[in-house]
Amino acid sequence: MPGNTAPEAVYTHGHHESVLRSHTWRTAANSAAYLLGELRPGLSVLDVGCGPGTITADLAEAVAPGPVTAVDAAPEILEHARSVADERGLATVGFAVADVHALDFPDDSFDVVHAHQVLQHVADPVAALREMRRVCRPGGVVAARDSDYAAMAWYPEVPALDDWLALYRRVARANGGEPDAGRRMLAWARRAGFTDITASASVWCHATGEERAWWSGLWADRTVASSYAGLAVGGGHATAEELERIAGGWREWGASPDAWFSVPHGEILCRPGTAPR
Repeated sequence: MPGNTAPEAVYTHGHHESVLRSHTWRTAANSAAYLLGELRPGLSVLDVGCGPGTITADLAEAVAPGPVTAVDAAPEILEHARSVADERGLATVGFAVADVHALDFPDDSFDVVHAHQVLQHVADPVAALREMRRVCRPGGVVAARDSDYAAMAWYPEVPALDDWLALYRRVARANGGEPDAGRRMLAWARRAGFTDITASASVWCHATGEERAWWSGLWADRTVASSYAGLAVGGGHATAEELERIAGGWREWGASPDAWFSVPHGEILCRPGTAPR
């Protein structure tokens, strides 16, 4: 039976074009490399919080002809994910609206349950992992990867980016999330009842001219035009003028030929046992 529902958190980023510019860049190679060694043809996969579906499509190719089910809480983003699967000719992928706290699937339904950048946004990440564990077959694997905002690092030291980081963490926590999720992944998995856990870490690094322009541009736009901007102002965390100043800081950082930015992630591979859940 599906698990119990939990209080909903607000998804801080929303699905503005500046957000999709980032999310559609993600692939299994740059965002789920820690999982790829576990995949083989014929496995069934549940991709939780699939977003625009670029990682989903890569997972589907890795396990074909095994079935892949992609779920997200936002119906509108599933249309984007469906179009990605259609463009790549992936007939094995199905889509559904779902809440990770109460997945509408029977126990032991999937060989692999995957979530990328999901747990930092949910109201109860431990409950979410328990639910992912419930629908994963014994002998399968639950895989999750989340960034850690407080551990992000950059150069040059543009003061507005310090303000950006402090503001983002305030807004995310006010929305019910945990922006420093990466360092908590192992602890959350243990609290969810997993005992066989492999924890690791990996980073995105943006340092070429093209990467700097892309990363600074999407964050400058996201700071003033996305759902995050509305939540920051509406929640009393910043004024529109402060957001414009921070966006300017992003552009200043991106214009430097010395600019470098790292985004660390915590990762977990959890293997459900046969003990009662």
